[in-house]
Amino acid sequence: MVLLVPKIKMVTNKINFLFDIDGTLTPSRSKIDMRFKDFFLKWMQNKSVYLVTGSDKEKTIEQVGIEIWQKVKKSYQSCGNAVYEKGNLIRKLDFIITEKLEKYLTDLLNKSLWQEKYSVHIDQRIGLINFSTIGRNCPTEARKRYYEWDKKNKEREFICKKVEKEFPFLEASIGGEISIDIYPKGKNKAQVLDEIIGPIIFFGDRCEEGGNDYPIVQRLNREEKKREYTIYNVSNFNETWEILRKI
Repeated sequence: MVLLVPKIKMVTNKINFLFDIDGTLTPSRSKIDMRFKDFFLKWMQNKSVYLVTGSDKEKTIEQVGIEIWQKVKKSYQSCGNAVYEKGNLIRKLDFIITEKLEKYLTDLLNKSLWQEKYSVHIDQRIGLINFSTIGRNCPTEARKRYYEWDKKNKEREFICKKVEKEFPFLEASIGGEISIDIYPKGKNKAQVLDEIIGPIIFFGDRCEEGGNDYPIVQRLNREEKKREYTIYNVSNFNETWEILRKI
């Protein structure tokens, strides 16, 4: 765990708590630990808690459960391009993959040096496209193999740069262990800060440049004279749990 910007010294009910999900509240694409879930439901009482994830509504509920999803103040799905409040969709961005982008991603898939492939390589979500060369339906063991391979070969980083160069009106960022998120320029996770007023504590596992949590980090750093904030770059939910016990 790396504490990037320690700035908060105030009463917790005045703070907005923002949480990524994969690698932050749950193992990547897995369900939340039940002991941590019980703790988190009690901990979040009387606090302003928000979820900020690249996943869609269904995947998020599958991971954290319906109780947490409905009790947070808002759930920002698809990097904030679909916003739910108390279970109701209150805003969404209409962004549909074009034939040109689909063909380009298919070409990248066919040229990938990673040979072990499964299904669902291109996933259309509200407001973004999720792309994975291994395929979102890969088993856990294959997911781990790809993740370790990608750390050395940096395929996802390469694909992000290729997409942004070919489509300058789009952004692409690394999310989770096996995929990238693609969305219109500026429609990244940082957009949630437009409507959250006051001090922030943000928990994410992809806070480095190129990660889909980075836009929040970058914008908060630019706004440090306007609001107080703390950023925790965690490696897993156990680190998040440890920090929350102390807050």
